[in-house]
Amino acid sequence: MYSISNERPPTDKVITDIADYVLNYEIKNEVAWKTAHYCLLDTLGCGLEALTYPACAKLLGPIVPGTIVPNGAKVPGTSFQLDPVQAAFNIGTIIRWLDFNDTWLAAEWGHPSDNLGGILATADWLSRTAIANGKSPLTMKSVLDAMIRAHEIQGVMALENSFNRVGLDHVLLVKLASTAVVGKLIGLTRDELINAISLAFVDGHSLRTYRHSPNTGSRKSWAAGDATSRAVRLALIAKTGEMGYPSVLTAKTWGFYDVLFKGNAFKFQRNYGSYVMENVLFKISFPAEFHSQTAVEAAMSLHKQLQSAGKTTNDIKKISIRTHEAAIRIIDKKGPLHNPADRDHCIQYMIAVPLIFGRLTAADYEDNIAADPRIDILRDKMVIVEDIQFTKDYHDPEKRSIANALTVELNDGTVLPEVIVEYPIGHKRRREEGIPVLVEKFKTNLARKFSVKQQQTVLQVSLDYKTLAALPVNEFVDMMI
Repeated sequence: MYSISNERPPTDKVITDIADYVLNYEIKNEVAWKTAHYCLLDTLGCGLEALTYPACAKLLGPIVPGTIVPNGAKVPGTSFQLDPVQAAFNIGTIIRWLDFNDTWLAAEWGHPSDNLGGILATADWLSRTAIANGKSPLTMKSVLDAMIRAHEIQGVMALENSFNRVGLDHVLLVKLASTAVVGKLIGLTRDELINAISLAFVDGHSLRTYRHSPNTGSRKSWAAGDATSRAVRLALIAKTGEMGYPSVLTAKTWGFYDVLFKGNAFKFQRNYGSYVMENVLFKISFPAEFHSQTAVEAAMSLHKQLQSAGKTTNDIKKISIRTHEAAIRIIDKKGPLHNPADRDHCIQYMIAVPLIFGRLTAADYEDNIAADPRIDILRDKMVIVEDIQFTKDYHDPEKRSIANALTVELNDGTVLPEVIVEYPIGHKRRREEGIPVLVEKFKTNLARKFSVKQQQTVLQVSLDYKTLAALPVNEFVDMMI
């Protein structure tokens, strides 16, 4: 027999590093601030588009119908005013619903702008409460600041640590990052923030079951909303003085590493700064799982080639796809696809639709489009293989490519020139080309919900960084109600 020491251990360094970064790091990189500005617009636009889908809209609103919270947070694109926890769920859910917001690819994948659910809900609630008490509201610069930090925590953790390989979903990192930055927004002390972060780690964590065959389903569209709202709840619990768990990661037998990470400690490639926001990937042209973005671009090019040659997809004998390992692991699917969530995680489906129609929109994942028999006929003609160099470049921190290459062979023996796309339009290497398209995407999404006059009001304050950054959070949100 042996005894286990009950002496309180020191706090795990992973936790204190996050807390100290959130509280003390000064963000000086102008590219980070500028990118956060566009990220905010794009993320909210994605939410406005999602509101046009009944499957998303039915999940929104207060838990108890009719509940209105005085000084609560408002949900853009709706008339709801909710407590910050439920508002975070609402905002986080609409942001993620269509798989159209930003992406980070590394050992773990994810969508750092998912954290905006908790950030915006908390900042709006704090601002309305401050005004009610005769104090000054937060400005949108505080939202951008929190976004940069949340992106960094989620993204740096993801660089070397694969949660998917142990069956855990990447929204674990949304919960972690949101807890940290929301904790700062609500004024936690360093000790309280450390407690909150430990609570996020000790919490239950989502399985990836809903992202993979044969169970792929719509929970993947609201899982991030769930995670960012849970983060707000945990930060508020820590605010009461609730204790934390200092060795939640390293405790033998009962800690995160032993229970959920096969006994391995987290690895880190770099210190926290603003690297992730500077290098984040935008989904600008297509609402598609990011590992397929370049494949969709290539398919659009091939569609034009087929049209120019007087051919259609009926003339295709075989489609060869060269890709990177992560794409094969996540979105290579054969057999029946059961719902939109299944289809937007199938590279063959996301290639077939643009080859046939010359487009890929969120509506193209719905049942009426999926019923077109040409799609599955084309999927059966596809052969996918890993290109080792593509995989290497995918992991190279200086490249971070997401390459796909498509070759089409026709029934008459003609082989069209291979189309290779290494970097999608939302990549840092294509920012100059991509930002004008991103702004047009935002304008299109505003038009889905608002009158021309309201669209103009929003655009007047949101397109200029300095104007937006100085605006009170509640005033900005009110423009989008």
